[in-house]
Amino acid sequence: MTTGADWQDRVGRTWAEMHQRTDRSFGNLTDELLKRTRGIGLTGALDIGCGAGELSCALARGRGSMRVQGLDVSAALLKVARDRGKSLPNLTFVQADATIWDDPTFSPDLLISRHGVMFFDDPVAAFVNLRRQSSSGATFVFSCFRAPSENEWIGTLAAIDPGVAQSQTSPSVPGPFAFADRLAVETLLTDAGWSEPDFQPVDYAMVVGLGANAIDEALAYFLRIGPLARYFAGLDGAAHGRAIARLRRILARHEHGGMVAMGAAAWIVTARCPD
Repeated sequence: MTTGADWQDRVGRTWAEMHQRTDRSFGNLTDELLKRTRGIGLTGALDIGCGAGELSCALARGRGSMRVQGLDVSAALLKVARDRGKSLPNLTFVQADATIWDDPTFSPDLLISRHGVMFFDDPVAAFVNLRRQSSSGATFVFSCFRAPSENEWIGTLAAIDPGVAQSQTSPSVPGPFAFADRLAVETLLTDAGWSEPDFQPVDYAMVVGLGANAIDEALAYFLRIGPLARYFAGLDGAAHGRAIARLRRILARHEHGGMVAMGAAAWIVTARCPD
């Protein structure tokens, strides 16, 4: 389980330090989300759980007349985001919980999130509040992982720690797979007052290492980010060394042409704020 408090503390700091690698691993999802915004006349966008700001910056660069606001609970991630977006006058970042976020000057007609909505302690309350703050007819589009069994990278890591494949898949338990169950998420959205929920499966390559030291990069990634990080933190001495060596061998099998990549499976979910 990864809660909002975790993102305000250790997890947020780690992702801020590793933001270039995490952005790369989710880069294909960024493209998929941006595709869903093309051809729509928009005046304001809210990026929920914006993290280090890659998606917010892309939106602001692509639509100079649109107001873009990135929202996150992590001060460490927002520090990185503000630095990246400092040259974009139409972009701002706010530290707040989506459950209580309130900006009377801003009613977005696009709400967007790249894997940022699965960590709400109270997802219904968050989605209700976001709907109330949105413009009538606003579009909501977000990505989230599908089931662990559909994600090759989790199956790969389960060879090190079988527990990672048992990740919770309920919106009531915050974590990376909290929104894997389509029916549960559809119910959540409709209970929060959103209409016309739609789910499109997207399979993509999660790039975790690149270049001459791709395997070392991938190893460093999984030691700091994701469900294996906590497992490794609990090992010491010979056990830690053996687990590192085993993970390195596994990653080597996924290295091709200076790239370590694994299959990932996500939903792109869209919904609408009723008129």
